[in-house]
Amino acid sequence: MPSKFLFLLPWITMLVVAPATAGPHPVPENSLWLTYEGKDGPGKGVHIVLIAADQEYRSEQSMPMMARILSEKHGFDCTVLFSVNEKGEADPTLKIQWEQKDVIHNIPGLEHLGTADLMILFSRLITLPDEQVQHIVDYVDSGKPIIGLRTANHGFLGFPYTLKGKKVRFGDDVLGGSFRGHHGNWHADSTRGMVVEKSKDHPILIGVKDVWGPSDVYRTYPKGKGLAENCTPLLMGQPLLGRKPDDKPNPKKIPLPIAWTKTWTGSKGKTGRVFHLTMGSARDYESAGLRRLTINAAYWCLHLEEKISADRSVEIQGSYKPLPSGFNYGKLKVVPRKPAELR
Repeated sequence: MPSKFLFLLPWITMLVVAPATAGPHPVPENSLWLTYEGKDGPGKGVHIVLIAADQEYRSEQSMPMMARILSEKHGFDCTVLFSVNEKGEADPTLKIQWEQKDVIHNIPGLEHLGTADLMILFSRLITLPDEQVQHIVDYVDSGKPIIGLRTANHGFLGFPYTLKGKKVRFGDDVLGGSFRGHHGNWHADSTRGMVVEKSKDHPILIGVKDVWGPSDVYRTYPKGKGLAENCTPLLMGQPLLGRKPDDKPNPKKIPLPIAWTKTWTGSKGKTGRVFHLTMGSARDYESAGLRRLTINAAYWCLHLEEKISADRSVEIQGSYKPLPSGFNYGKLKVVPRKPAELR
């Protein structure tokens, strides 16, 4: 290179070695959902869509909280979608079709699953318009990864998905289990998570300690049977006699699986990773161990397990005051709220 151009070398070097930067958040801002642009971290340029659509466990509070950690401390672009009422409010008080036959739920923004690299679903017995549920069916069929939380295993009343001529059950087939009863006392027991010995070295369990939550244990398979063979259990849940972390185990209740992994293959032959957690109430997520478990699962689902670190923060960002679980909305002070109020 002629000497008169030597002054350009530092700039040329910078252009060669500068890392690629992610583009803007893939979802436009809207009053009906929340977007969180990823900061620095291993998830830079990766898009996670979280869906809050249950009526019992305050997912409208927990999903924005988790999205904020994932974006601010891990770099993921996050979008939180809500089940909204006619006023555009995130509304956990909406009835289901078992209670009111003409109910149709509304989750604006489901079309943005088209740009999602991971879906985190927390729904309960919802019925969506055909065009909305089709976005979820298309995502599941694509073979992209899925995390299902708590009631996601009975997340839909009507899931119009068939594969090879057979109707797909979202709980049993996709997630690996479906709600078959409370293993203990509903809204009276709590759950102590215990690592499955043979899975102790699984990357999702890196740095996971002291998993406890005030929600009870679910049974997800028929009595006398066990977790499906295509599932790998990570945590067992021991019912406790009360709703405090130091309460004694219920001697009449054996531990049951509460967290596991599996895979799902859609019609195009692509296989995606699946993680299901049957805990997940908003108050369960006050447990740092449960937050780390879920965030680690996001890395694993996205084939980023080499980036999992016990040193990376899972601390709650900003204020988080989750309301109790349940359906007594007046007593619990649960009211519809604009998505912006849930940020």
